[in-house]
Amino acid sequence: MSILVNKESKIVVQGFTGGEGTFHSEQMIAYGTNIVGGVTPGKGGQIHLGKPVFNTVSEAVVKAKANTSIIFVPASFAADAIMESAESGIKTIVAITEGIPISDMTRVNQFIKSKNCVLIGPNCPGIITPDEAKVGIMPGFVFKKGRVGVVSKSGTLTYEAADQVVKEGFGISTAIGIGGDPIIGTTIKDAIKLFVDDTETDCIVMIGEIGGQLESDAAKWYKENKIKKPIIGFIAGETAPKGRTMGHAGAIVGGSDDTAEAKKKIMTESGIHVVDSPAEIGKKVSQILH
Repeated sequence: MSILVNKESKIVVQGFTGGEGTFHSEQMIAYGTNIVGGVTPGKGGQIHLGKPVFNTVSEAVVKAKANTSIIFVPASFAADAIMESAESGIKTIVAITEGIPISDMTRVNQFIKSKNCVLIGPNCPGIITPDEAKVGIMPGFVFKKGRVGVVSKSGTLTYEAADQVVKEGFGISTAIGIGGDPIIGTTIKDAIKLFVDDTETDCIVMIGEIGGQLESDAAKWYKENKIKKPIIGFIAGETAPKGRTMGHAGAIVGGSDDTAEAKKKIMTESGIHVVDSPAEIGKKVSQILH
């Protein structure tokens, strides 16, 4: 099953012919991702990397049946690119671009509420369902297919967690990097809900960071709904000085609840298996699933 993307996903790349779009599209195609084309306004009708280029997303939806998009558009145009995808009927939108102005994302957030779509990011590594679809910039070889879901605020720790899970003899159903900006489309709680409903995910690895409320919100939801599917949690940044945040704009300093200590306490009280070091993630998964 997996969540959000699989081998049936038909992906269109916005910003397809640019440097970054080209590089990562080559990697995604090499992985086996079903990229059906790309969008670069004014270059419609051309062929790039063996795939058709369209002027608009709606053209890609009509002609190539695209249902998923990934965005490599510069920050100043990225909000419009997201809204264009949503307006065109794309169901899963992955925004890789970082540095989108908060005022732009506020508009995007309002706009997509009325659309039947899921936005991942911005400023994220994307999402991967191993052996089926890599819609992002993560190193595909790290991820082997299995039944452990991963949701993470940190890009590199997503890869680290996946690598450990695989080394313990398990695999990944889907891994999703939600991004580090203040306004993001999919929160930790949103991703966990999807994994809880997924029959092919047996346990969930949740990687958070100091700053913000996303982890606490997810933990409270997990407890209130008496969810039985196990979650292994880790919070990065425990040794950081008080008031410090990670290098993500999303980790805006809040109250006393957003320290690693406070988050870990809330998570533990909610029934989440909290580990103190990322090096323990794989071992904890193994303990729980054996």
